[in-house]
Amino acid sequence: MKKRMLILEDGTVFNGYAFGSDRASQGEVVFTTGMTGYQETLSDPSFYGQIVTFTYPLIGNYGINRDDFESITPAIRGMVVRELAKLPSNFRCDMSLNDYLISKDIPGIEGIDTRKLTRIIRTKGAVRAILTEAEAEVNIEDIVAQLNSTPLITNHVKEVSPKAAYPSPGRGKRVVLMDFGMKHGILRELNKRDCDVLVVPYNTPAEQILAWHPDGIMLSNGPGDPADVKESIETIRELIGKVPIFGICLGHQLFALASGAKSFKLPFGHRGANHPVKDLRTGRTELTSQNHGYAIDADSLEGTDLEITHVALNDGTVEGLRHTKYPVFTVQYHPEASPGPEDSNHLFDEFIELMEAHSGKEKQHA
Repeated sequence: MKKRMLILEDGTVFNGYAFGSDRASQGEVVFTTGMTGYQETLSDPSFYGQIVTFTYPLIGNYGINRDDFESITPAIRGMVVRELAKLPSNFRCDMSLNDYLISKDIPGIEGIDTRKLTRIIRTKGAVRAILTEAEAEVNIEDIVAQLNSTPLITNHVKEVSPKAAYPSPGRGKRVVLMDFGMKHGILRELNKRDCDVLVVPYNTPAEQILAWHPDGIMLSNGPGDPADVKESIETIRELIGKVPIFGICLGHQLFALASGAKSFKLPFGHRGANHPVKDLRTGRTELTSQNHGYAIDADSLEGTDLEITHVALNDGTVEGLRHTKYPVFTVQYHPEASPGPEDSNHLFDEFIELMEAHSGKEKQHA
């Protein structure tokens, strides 16, 4: 087996074995705790620019199938696993994980101590790193200097958002879905409810969105720092109060910033399919699927028209908001799951109910 190295910006070196593409790759190293769902994870646009470490020790055991993709083109920079399954076994399996990564030109490394790497990330936060072949002439000091001098990318959403609008037709409520790096699971849930969906790029102007006469607006998930997506923040600010809005993950953060709140970077993010979240409205706790590196500052909500509806039980961070004057609610986690538990799937039904209630009020005032 060909040897490969993972070199961190602090000089830590992990020696392992290569799989997937032969090319070198640089990105931010993060970890995710899901025991299953690696196919959804590697195809989630929210991982754009990142090298993803899987804490579960065996990855690839059920291969890759046609049904579990969350996007057509994977956005991750690389995969880190303890052990790669060489012979996947599942009735849905179409190809091995290794073969899929080769076809998509994504490198991976196996055979390293992923527990040690995860502890480093938990202590120091997400770090920049490079995956490279283990060659005698590799100069670790030069690579570390390169990593530390490389500026962090800020164009995440621009890279994963579609370049043009496209429809996903239905005969129910018309929903304009602002795509900041959408997981297809969100679209599937709207389609299940027969919504007439129009997916639009992140930089679509508010005037153009309203010209389609939507019953509601969905703000999707996506990668990166919400503060970098200034044009979308301004658009959302113009849309608040016009029609019902439902935001997920990055959409939740962008709505909060548009309403006057502030965001901050989490030390190592929330990534996995087992995060407990408490609904303050009902007292119910739900297990949720999450993938984000930023959160909303609870103190910054003072003086806004927002109230907290959900909190993370692991660290107390804000996991849900609602507008006290207008029909808008958002959550930090993924109610469509993919992968993960579907405890919060009912939020899509609440969005439908919100659109129906708002439509009824408009008819009364007509």
